[in-house]
Formats: sequence, structure tokens, C-alpha cells
Amino acid sequence: MVMPSYGYLKLDTRETIRAILAAAGKHSQLAGLDTGSWLLARAGLLNDHRATIHWDELARFEETFPLVNAVQERYVIDGNRLTCSGAMAAFDLASALIRRDHGPLLSMEVAHLLMSRGGADQYTLPLKSEDTLVNRALTLMQANLETPLPIKEIARKIGCSQKRLEGRIQAELKTTPQALYRRLRLNLARKLAEETEQSIAEIAGRCGYENASAMTRAFKAEFGQTPTAFRSGS
Repeated sequence: MVMPSYGYLKLDTRETIRAILAAAGKHSQLAGLDTGSWLLARAGLLNDHRATIHWDELARFEETFPLVNAVQERYVIDGNRLTCSGAMAAFDLASALIRRDHGPLLSMEVAHLLMSRGGADQYTLPLKSEDTLVNRALTLMQANLETPLPIKEIARKIGCSQKRLEGRIQAELKTTPQALYRRLRLNLARKLAEETEQSIAEIAGRCGYENASAMTRAFKAEFGQTPTAFRSGS
């Protein structure tokens, strides 16, 4: 990642370009953050690529590097060249990469984690989806983690068929409603195991499991270790 910020013109030197070219030979992807795009372009690494830069510098960027297809967008992923226009755009770029490489559900969870600001119950802050119907289902699921509702009942409450709900969740998050609901409950279990001193049995009850054994099996299947092992850091 190249991130010079305000000092990018002073860093536009042969030494910097040599370092960037050396990095290009070692790494499969290069990212220019904010004005970092300028230095990637100076090294010739954005030629024939779509790229963006901080919008205050876009006109000069276009004039200086005519071989770069400069665009006014928050971020651009063009093959193994990544560019973004500023600080918040870097968050958008990171979210897009997580979604591309690990799926939309994890991307949504990371966005939730980084943008949470606390609340009445810090353990059940709502996840948000871009799809209104999916978002309503998520809201219901998260309001009923301790006593999970049947998927058919969730669909009825939000005014659609179970089949339609299944289709929308699959399209938006690449998973089933059942798996999504289970993931929400287990995410809460993981957070409680990490941040509270509640027993595994208490956590199981709070996350909608009849007993600790059932939750432990589901937890291990989801995260690769038992809640006890996760809590101890082993």
C-alpha cells in the first residue's frame, strides 16, 4: 500500500519510484491510497488501468498521466491495481476486498464491528444489509437470539413467503436463512465468551441453545474450536 498523504509531491523521487517498482516485483497486488495513486502512476504501474485519486488532485492527475484511465470514483479495483480517493474510501475498498475474497456476510460483519459505537446492549447491535427485506429479517433475528423464531415465522412477520426470503438472503449474503440465524447466534456466543465471565451454559441459554453441549458443537463447527478453548486463547 502506498499512502503518502499531503507530502506526495516531495516523495515523487527516483528513490521512491525504485522502492515502489521493487514492491511490484514482490507483491501480487498494489494499492494507492488517497494520493498514493500519483506515485503508482509515476512508476508506470497504472498505465492502461482505471484508477482514482483524491478528487482534489484528479484534474492534475489526468493531465500528468494520460496513459491512466482516471475516474472520479471512491475506489477502483482493476486487476491487481487498487486505488481509492481518501480515508473513508479506503474503508469502502477494504470492505469490497473482504466481500470479494471471503463473501458478503463476513464483509457485513466487519463493517458492523468497525462502525459500532456502543448502545443499550453492546452485544446485540444490529447488522445492516443493503436489501430492505433482508434487513427486516436480520432485525427480527437479532431481536430473537435467545428464543429463535422458525424461518417460516420470520417470513410471515415481514410479509413474504419463506421461499422469497430464502431467495433474497441467498442473493444478498450467499447463505441460507438458517445458516445466517445460526451465525448471528454464534457470533453473540463468541463475543460473550471473550468479553464476559458468564459460564458456557449461561451463554448457551442467551444464544438460543438448549444446553452447553449443543452450543459447543455448533461453535466448534463454525469457528474451529470450542468456546472454552476460544476463551482461554488456546
